[in-house]
Amino acid sequence: MVETQELLPSAAPLQLIDPDGRPGQNPGGLTFPEPDVLVRLHRGMVLGRRFDTQATVLAKQGRLAVYPSSRGQDACQVGAALAVRGQDWLFPTYRDSVAILTRGVDAAETLALLRGDWHCGYDPYEHRVAPQCTPLATNTLHAVGLAHAATLQAKDQVALVLLGDGATSEGDAHEALNFAALWKAPVVFLVQNNGYAISVPLAKQTAAPTLAAKGIGYGIPPLLIDGNDAAAVYAAARSGVERAAKGGGPTLIEAITYRVEAHTNADDATRYRTDDEVRGWLGRDPIARLEAYLRAERLLDDEAAGRLAAEAEQLAADVRDRMSTEASADPAELFEHVYAQPTAALERQRAALLAELDELEESAP
Repeated sequence: MVETQELLPSAAPLQLIDPDGRPGQNPGGLTFPEPDVLVRLHRGMVLGRRFDTQATVLAKQGRLAVYPSSRGQDACQVGAALAVRGQDWLFPTYRDSVAILTRGVDAAETLALLRGDWHCGYDPYEHRVAPQCTPLATNTLHAVGLAHAATLQAKDQVALVLLGDGATSEGDAHEALNFAALWKAPVVFLVQNNGYAISVPLAKQTAAPTLAAKGIGYGIPPLLIDGNDAAAVYAAARSGVERAAKGGGPTLIEAITYRVEAHTNADDATRYRTDDEVRGWLGRDPIARLEAYLRAERLLDDEAAGRLAAEAEQLAADVRDRMSTEASADPAELFEHVYAQPTAALERQRAALLAELDELEESAP
């Protein structure tokens, strides 16, 4: 049984580095990451931001079917991906391409699903990254299922699942949190609270004082953190992973952050939020915050920053080149990897499609 005092989140978000790049005023017991981790967090965010910007442009050019930008949520993306261990699993949503990239998945494979040319785009088992989840909160149940299975099999394995504030209003999230607590499943729930479920503000989603406070009802220890502080995100997620690995059960983390771009390239964000609101959050940019700290601590200089910028540009150029080639899709691939052993109905559907395609080819002039 979790002690009552463990179920009370802090009144203010925990913070290790403030918006000006100075030590935060409310560390709340979080362990400050080592210098090499801070450098890796900064590198991951710089590369991820450039990747995200390039993907946004590709969507506008029609090279991607859709792209949900995570600009502004960079600290959550990179902090979460670096906090999990090699044997652990990451369960991302449609907005978490930068987290997938940071986990080591190839850039073009990361975008394959959003391009619409393959089932998932990457091998989930190679990097222990589950397929991106488009329906809200379904990945929370998948994460709990995998984590519980790992416990039954006596595996040292933790699942970290990413979700947005809107997903916490879904029944799937309730079921996942409830069963994770009952089973003491090794799961870390990281809620990226960016203020909106598409256009619906948080105040119209819940009457709870914070989303972290919902942990009280489930018996799950919560953490409320500054989601634009990469050091705090990493520290909180890492503490949740370590706690889960020791048999302590799940942790619920609410990271207060902001989605700078529109919900997707198909969204007009000006219809539900003001330019002043966006500008206010631009002043809390997670990359600028960590960079200021690193420079003050002499962990980053102009030469190193220049090399990193060049690396980011090379990544963007590679993504442009690979996404600018026409995808050659084989319709028969629709039926692959649906079942380990194809069903009779699936085989009939495959045969019918191929026969129809043959007829079209024969009738073509």
